[in-house]
Amino acid sequence: MRRLYTALLFLLLVAGIGAGGAGVGAAGPVALGAGAGESGLAAPGEKEIAMELVSSAENSTLDWRREYGYLEDIGDGRGYTGGLIGFCSGTGDMLRLVRAYAAAEPDDPLAPFLPALKRVNGSASHAGLGAPFVAAWHRAARDPVFRRMQMRELDRVYFDPAVRQARLDGLGTLGQFIYYDAIVMHGPGPSADSFGGIRRRAIESTPTPARGGSEVAYLEAFLAVRRAQMKTESKHGDTSRIDDEQLKFLREGNLALRPPLVWHTYGDRYEISG
Repeated sequence: MRRLYTALLFLLLVAGIGAGGAGVGAAGPVALGAGAGESGLAAPGEKEIAMELVSSAENSTLDWRREYGYLEDIGDGRGYTGGLIGFCSGTGDMLRLVRAYAAAEPDDPLAPFLPALKRVNGSASHAGLGAPFVAAWHRAARDPVFRRMQMRELDRVYFDPAVRQARLDGLGTLGQFIYYDAIVMHGPGPSADSFGGIRRRAIESTPTPARGGSEVAYLEAFLAVRRAQMKTESKHGDTSRIDDEQLKFLREGNLALRPPLVWHTYGDRYEISG
């Protein structure tokens, strides 16, 4: 009887561990980084570092929380770029964000622009948007619901998929961040110029740690492919976020991405103290 009880207890423990290891639970994708027991980039402290690193490159500040209202056309052919992670009117993610916001708060100031956002998707056009849309975006940025929707979409489309794939590839915290920064800039798609294509080309030359390769060698290969891709894009030709940030951390042996961190992006110096 004692052996039977022990066996049953063991099975219950295993079932509990399996149920808790899924990452995305009933609360939705944000749950990947919400648990106190999370490790790697999904741990709250490390995610804060990731947000500051990306913000230094995307918005020239570590104070990422003030960027909910950011909106401009940076001339990269993707229309308006806005919010925490650079949602774009020309690539579909801004449309998805505004739809989610309208579903959560139907009387929001951006809902009237949904037809125009649908029409300009896939182009750099501002037709039906312009100054009224910019003003409405700035008003919406003061709404806690819109802020929550931005974080939800950031996690669902960019952060959670990047961390999940990096874990499957056997990468630690720095590698997880390298994937996240790449998916933010290049998008999550499978095309040659998207995150999926960059990862595919890196794996063709160097195996991931999950396939028996060296983590450092693989990350160097991934960053080399990404740098080459950036050089083909007129608005992304400055690769300092790789050369003076990610490669710097890698060559320092900081695979855990532990502070203090000192880096440069686009000529500006940043620091996260220990």
